Amino acid sequence: MQFRIFLNLSLILLASFSVIAQESRNPGTTLAGQISGQVRYAEGGQPAFNVLVSCDSFNSGHVGQEFTDRSGRFRFSNLAPSQYTVTVRVAGYIEEKQTVELLTSPSANVQVQLKADRSRAPTNVSAGVTEANIPIPAKNEFDQASTLLASGKKEDLEEGVRHLEKAIAIYPHFLEAQLRLGAAYMDLQRWDKAEPVLKTAIEIDPKAFNAYFALGEVYRRQKKYSEAEKNLQSGLAIETRSAQAHFTLARVYWDQTAGLKDEAQWRPPLEKAYQEVKQALELDPNLAAAHLLKGNLYFKVRRAEDALKEFEEYLRLDPNGEFAAPTRELVEKIKKALAAEKKP
Repeated sequence: MQFRIFLNLSLILLASFSVIAQESRNPGTTLAGQISGQVRYAEGGQPAFNVLVSCDSFNSGHVGQEFTDRSGRFRFSNLAPSQYTVTVRVAGYIEEKQTVELLTSPSANVQVQLKADRSRAPTNVSAGVTEANIPIPAKNEFDQASTLLASGKKEDLEEGVRHLEKAIAIYPHFLEAQLRLGAAYMDLQRWDKAEPVLKTAIEIDPKAFNAYFALGEVYRRQKKYSEAEKNLQSGLAIETRSAQAHFTLARVYWDQTAGLKDEAQWRPPLEKAYQEVKQALELDPNLAAAHLLKGNLYFKVRRAEDALKEFEEYLRLDPNGEFAAPTRELVEKIKKALAAEKKP
C-alpha cells in the first residue's frame, strides 16, 4: 500500500521566538539536575533582558543556550550529575563565566553581574544602561519600563513601551533601551515598529548579535525572507553557537517552501532548512521545536519513519507544548499508515 498521509502543515508551523528548556543527554544517568540564575548589570542592578547564556558540561560538552527573560532569569533543566560552566556574553561587557557542580546537590543558583568593558567599547557606542553619560531622566524611564515589562501583561507592556520611548527620546544612543523596546514591540506583534528600533540598536553597536537575531525574526514574520536571512547570518557571524538563531534561519528557509508545488523550486530552500536545523540540534539536542521542524522536513520528502522519530522526540521534550496535540494525532496516523504498509 502506498504511504499516504494528508497533513495541513500550517497546523504545526512554529510560532514562538522563545528558547526551549535545555537538558544534558548523558545515557544511563538520572537527569534531575537544574541550574537557574539571574543576570544583572553591575551598575544600577537592573535585570539584563535578552542576554545569551550558555551551559557546557565538563563531561559531555555543550548542553544548550537560553536568552534571559525580562527579569534577567534563565534556567537549564534535566541535567546529569556533573560539573558545568555557565557563560554570559554581551557586546560591550566583560564575558562572565562561573563553574557550577551538581555532583553533591541536584540544583544550583547562579548570580551574574555584567560589568562594562571600557577598554574595548568603541567611543561612539553606548555600553547600555551602565554608560555614565546616560541622563538620569532616561535611566528613570528605563527603570520604570523594566518593572512593567517584567509582568508580561499586555497593559503593562503598552505602558512599558511608552516609558522606553521616552527614555530613547531623551538619549537616542541608549542601547539597552533600544533592545528592550524592539523586544516589546515584538511581544505585541508590532513588527513594523520593531524593525526600525532594532536597526537603530545595530547602528549603535554593530556587534549586538541579539539585535540581528531579533531583526531576522521580524523580517521572517513580515515574509521578507532575503532580509531575514541576511540579518540572521550577520548575527551568526558574531555569535556562531546560537542554536536558536540557526533554528530561526531554518524556519526562514522552510517558510519559503510554502505553496510551492514544483520540487525544483522547493527542494533548494528545504535542503538549506535541513542543514540549519541540523546545526541547531547539534548545538542543542533538546531544542524541542527544532525536532518538530525537522520532522516536517522529513515528512515533506516522504521519509515517514524519520519524521516519526522527530515528532516523538518533540513530544518527549515538550509533551504539553502548543503543538503537542496535533503532533500526537499525526504520530498516530503515521504509525497506522506504516503498519498498513507492512501487511501482506
